[in-house]
Amino acid sequence: MEQGGKSLRKGDFMSEDRISELPEVLLLKILSSLPTKLVISTSVLSQRWRSLWKMVPRLEFESYRNIYEFADNVTRSLLSHKAPVLESLHLSVRDQFDGVYLGIWATIAFARHVREFVLDLSFCHGSQIRFPSSLFCFDTLETLKLMNYVYLDFPSPVSMKSLRTLYLLSVVYKGDESVHNLLSSCPNLEHLVLHRGFSYDAVVNFVIDAPSLKTLSLADPFSARENRGYVIKAPSLMYLGIEGVQGYEFLLIENASELVEASIRNVSKIVNEKILGSLKSVKRLSLDLSPLKITYPTEVMYHQLVYLEMHTHKVEWWNLLTVMLDSSPKLQVLKLIDHETRQKNLEFDKRHTDQGEWNQPKYVPECLMSHLETFMWKNCNWGREEEKEVATYILRNAGQLKKATFSTDPIESKRLCKLAKRTKMRNELDGVVRASSSSHLVFEFE
Repeated sequence: MEQGGKSLRKGDFMSEDRISELPEVLLLKILSSLPTKLVISTSVLSQRWRSLWKMVPRLEFESYRNIYEFADNVTRSLLSHKAPVLESLHLSVRDQFDGVYLGIWATIAFARHVREFVLDLSFCHGSQIRFPSSLFCFDTLETLKLMNYVYLDFPSPVSMKSLRTLYLLSVVYKGDESVHNLLSSCPNLEHLVLHRGFSYDAVVNFVIDAPSLKTLSLADPFSARENRGYVIKAPSLMYLGIEGVQGYEFLLIENASELVEASIRNVSKIVNEKILGSLKSVKRLSLDLSPLKITYPTEVMYHQLVYLEMHTHKVEWWNLLTVMLDSSPKLQVLKLIDHETRQKNLEFDKRHTDQGEWNQPKYVPECLMSHLETFMWKNCNWGREEEKEVATYILRNAGQLKKATFSTDPIESKRLCKLAKRTKMRNELDGVVRASSSSHLVFEFE
């Protein structure tokens, strides 16, 4: 083969190894983005690559069929690792194994000043593995994520002053004291994700006492634990997400004056006057609640609230909307979200439940007269006359409205009668005399 008058041989290409010529720092960065199993296999490439993998700062191991072989390979790999700082260690184990191995792995990781430690024990069956809390004497850990069959027993506080992010997903706690000792060991904790699982534990009062905490996501879909509850003591909290917490006797939020954003979804008994009253400082709020199961806050005003998102698939949802409009004088954006018509068997499905009528506010809320600029209704299906009344009321009274968007999910060809109903509804809304002459209506099909 000739090119440019010169003959090129196959060997000329084979002799070039441009990757190996790259600086070691860059090579380690490339290897850090690859699966650890593949990274270790590069040791056979050449003399230079033989020990390069041992300096990779990020390691990730996932078990395969033979759990004993996996455990031995992880142990040998960690013992052979030479990086002065282990940036991240991820361990994902799918089968029951001897907890002694976990102690060995964690000991090596903390001795290498690990900064992120992720442990996922996704067994189909088997006993929980106790996490060796005594190892937290190496104060370099910044992120800790524990998932599934992990058993936490903290008889006393430990030192995790560098920890900023903590994930506790479906783990099991020995009791209230273990929760307290774990969180008190993290004086600088800023982000906490707490998802309770189906496994029963002995915690009665789950107290989240974290002075520096900024974000908290709490989910408990398998709750219904009577005579138990949550207490949140996080004066620096800026974001709060609560989902699926039902059946508890209480959920108390103390001193949330710094709270900026909150999302409260699928909760029942605990959502009372005190809970909604704790959200007075928020600027952005998302609610998916059943108005039949809550006590409305009295004399509570959301003076900072400018963005409100509400789900509209629960019975008499419009009554909660009325309360929020009256209580949010500076609201600028209102977004309503209905579930798609393809979804079935929804709890409190408004299409199959006898609902009360919507009563308009006695006086036009201040936010409608002076501040609301954007109104959105996603997946609106116009299943009831009250829904049209709500939309019409907002259009007629929102004096500063700039844009109103109504989006609907697609209609199957065999349900053309529903298309005619939507067309009629669109024409009626388009003909509403709006308080804002400059407002623009948009109808979208998703």
